[in-house]
This record gives sequence, structure tokens and C-alpha cells, in this order.
Amino acid sequence: MDPRSLRALAHPLRMRIMAALREYGPATASGLGDRLGESSGATSYHLRQLAAHGFVEDDPKRGTGRERWWKAVHRGTRFDSTEDFLAHPDPEVRGAMRSFMHQIAVEHAEQLTGWLGTSDEWPEPWRESGNLSSFTLRLTHELAMELSQRVEELIGSYRDRVPEPPEDEHPRSPAADGSASVRIHFHAFPRRVD
Repeated sequence: MDPRSLRALAHPLRMRIMAALREYGPATASGLGDRLGESSGATSYHLRQLAAHGFVEDDPKRGTGRERWWKAVHRGTRFDSTEDFLAHPDPEVRGAMRSFMHQIAVEHAEQLTGWLGTSDEWPEPWRESGNLSSFTLRLTHELAMELSQRVEELIGSYRDRVPEPPEDEHPRSPAADGSASVRIHFHAFPRRVD
């Protein structure tokens, strides 16, 4: 991702649009507006901005001449190093990266709060499978990077072990086969102890 693309993505509504398209599949601007509590004009504008930077595209399999459906181009957004943006000479780029990262933290907190507020609605095995852990380790930056890489590899080894439902079927969890969409948050960061 280049600084220009980062600036285009680092907007709270655009990030919510991307998250909705990735989680629920293709949608129209009005469908996204309804889901996100925004006007279709606002979602339409931001979809066009996202399309200009290659984050979303038309879904030609859906819609009519009047209805334009959009889909996410990628399953996720990944930075090989946030340092390139946080140490960028342009303060606008540094600000966009901080805004992007802050919005991710807000989304994680909202998702976790949503789980805590609805966990009693899930069957007992699913309530038991939830995890809210915190660890503090003394590491070098090399060990912290190794830990992050190993966690990502472990999570990746579980990808596609249970097939995704067809795009037009997003069953209320848990699905008939007992599976559910499981969100995993991993945060690793240094902190002061004074």
C-alpha cells in the first residue's frame, strides 16, 4: 500500500464499508447504507473513492442496469511494516496511518463488546470456546516479531479447514454444519511500565 492509497482508506466510513463487504459479501450502496446507518449518497461516494484506489470493484454477476453491486477486491488489508508510514517524512501520511490504526482498534473493541453483550445467546460449546486473554512477556523486538509471525502462521493453518458458505448465503451462526465465523484479534505492542 502506498501513501496515497493509505490516505484513501484511512476514513472511518470507508473502513466500515470495507469490513462489511468482506464479512457479508457484495452489496449495493443503499444496502450498505442501511447496514451501516448511513445515507446511500454517502456510501456511494465512498465506494467510488475506494474503487479509484483498487479496494472495491463492480460485481458483474449481480444487479440490474439501475442497481450497482460492489465487492471487496481483497480478503484483508496487510502492512508488511507500519514503520514505513509512521516514520514517513510527510505528516499527512503519518496522521493517516495513526487514524487507520486507531479505527482498527475501535473496531476491535466494538466487536469484542458485541460478543460480550450477546454471548448468552450462543450455545454452551461456543460460549466456552471464546477467549479473552492477556499476557505480558519481556521480549526483544526480534522475539516480538517472531511471536507475531508464528501466531499468524498458526492462524493461517486453520484457514479453509471449514469451507465458507456460498457468497449469497450468510447463515446466522452457528450454521447447520456447526461452524461459525470466528473473529480473532491479536495485538502485540511494547508498553512502558513506569
